[in-house]
Amino acid sequence: MNQDQKNLYRFLVGLGDDAVVLSHRLSEWCSNGPYLEEDLALSNVALDYIGRARMFYQYAVEIEGNNKTEDDIAYTRNEREYTNLLIHELPINDFAFTMLRQFFVDVFYCQYLQELCKSNDETVAAIAAKSVKESRYHLKRSEPWITQLTQGTEESRRRILDALIELESFVGELFLMTDWEKQLVAQGIAVDRESLKSDWDQYVQAFLAKSDIEFADSQVKISGGRDGIHTEFLGHMLSEMQYLQRAYPGLKW
Repeated sequence: MNQDQKNLYRFLVGLGDDAVVLSHRLSEWCSNGPYLEEDLALSNVALDYIGRARMFYQYAVEIEGNNKTEDDIAYTRNEREYTNLLIHELPINDFAFTMLRQFFVDVFYCQYLQELCKSNDETVAAIAAKSVKESRYHLKRSEPWITQLTQGTEESRRRILDALIELESFVGELFLMTDWEKQLVAQGIAVDRESLKSDWDQYVQAFLAKSDIEFADSQVKISGGRDGIHTEFLGHMLSEMQYLQRAYPGLKW
């Protein structure tokens, strides 16, 4: 691969990693949701993300061109080789934490994917066009939950406020650009995530203000995901997610 192809490959794998890691986290609610309908809904959102991951991975292996599959990318790399943004890998914690994280990333993806639809790479634009429709639906789900939890009981509001304290350290990385990603922006392929920060802050702040919650502008406090530097949680998650392929290399259903 030449340098442009390497940059595109890293870009695609990073987006795929974001999706597959969050998909696995959401799948951990399967059979553990607060009630049956929400259990099924979270599982379906997880399936949306795994489908998104496959599309990005499939295009990545096409760019790489060495007969790998999307399974090779997902199941044979260790945590230092994963490049997902850190907010996706945090454990599900309680339901309030999961839904607040989901609200944050839903707002981000609705904005980001809409811009990515304008990519001059037709495959990237097509993946974004399909994915943004899913993210709009996800946001329609997460917003009412945030309202219900913040305006519900003292306990549910406290849990949202606790989740805010933890998540505010990770949201800034959503808008942190790498040098190679900036090169893709200059080529018209990627999106300048830094340019989305102001709109994201305004949207989130206005929505939370409806429930009398103040939220400061997002700032980069913890980062490293795109460089393969992760929290302690990712390695444990991958050991579960990758177990079958590690135990039986080349296994196919």
